[in-house]
Amino acid sequence: MLSPDLPFVSWVLVALFVGVTVLLAVRASRKDRREYQRFKRYRSTVRRQAMFRKWLRESFVVFGGLAVVLLLLVWQFVPLLLADVNALPFVRAARDAFMDAGAVAYIATAILAVLFLVVPIALLFFVRHDGEDLPALGDIQALLPRNRAEVRIGALMSLNAGVVEELLFRLAIPALLYGAFGSSLFALIVSVLLFGGLHAYQGAGGILATALIGVVLLALFVATGNILVPIVVHAIIDLRSFVAIPLIVLKVPR
Repeated sequence: MLSPDLPFVSWVLVALFVGVTVLLAVRASRKDRREYQRFKRYRSTVRRQAMFRKWLRESFVVFGGLAVVLLLLVWQFVPLLLADVNALPFVRAARDAFMDAGAVAYIATAILAVLFLVVPIALLFFVRHDGEDLPALGDIQALLPRNRAEVRIGALMSLNAGVVEELLFRLAIPALLYGAFGSSLFALIVSVLLFGGLHAYQGAGGILATALIGVVLLALFVATGNILVPIVVHAIIDLRSFVAIPLIVLKVPR
């Protein structure tokens, strides 16, 4: 574990961040893009399921393993990051306004969450589509499960993504960036941009949509100080795409 009191620790963290960024960027720009283009041409569910399982294993090992290693190294910077975030004027103002609103704020938050998760599914019932041209932000139609077996794997992918991606992009990388550069605002902004950029295989729309979701998840983490909140919300968002939409809207066969 790296201590904030160690000499030259910031330089060590800068080098570590550069290495992590290069690793993720090369993986996203080459491997992910190439595999997704090949996956889009698959018509056999056997081949699709094999690729889904491959992505699930790799996500767990690469993102999950990287999150664990980074957190072991920069864990002492996590409370310092949160303390610096809480000291930001706009964060204090937003939190004070939320607390002053009392029960109304919690009710409004619950209503917004329901609208965000349910309304998109409801709207899809009124749009003509055949599954492959389902309206979406980004090139993600090919990822939608096409039968119940794919839905089951999609559910596992959703739960895995909720855990490993939030630990990495909402906790480990921001703490690493804060230790390296000393600015919580810079750490949060760069982590969101990196999160969005790693979805470049989905096109510009996918990058934008993912970055916006990253902002929402980051706001939940900052507001609550509890990483479990964005983990749960992230998993629910992915379950909506990989389970709810295929079963409810597309009515995928067995």
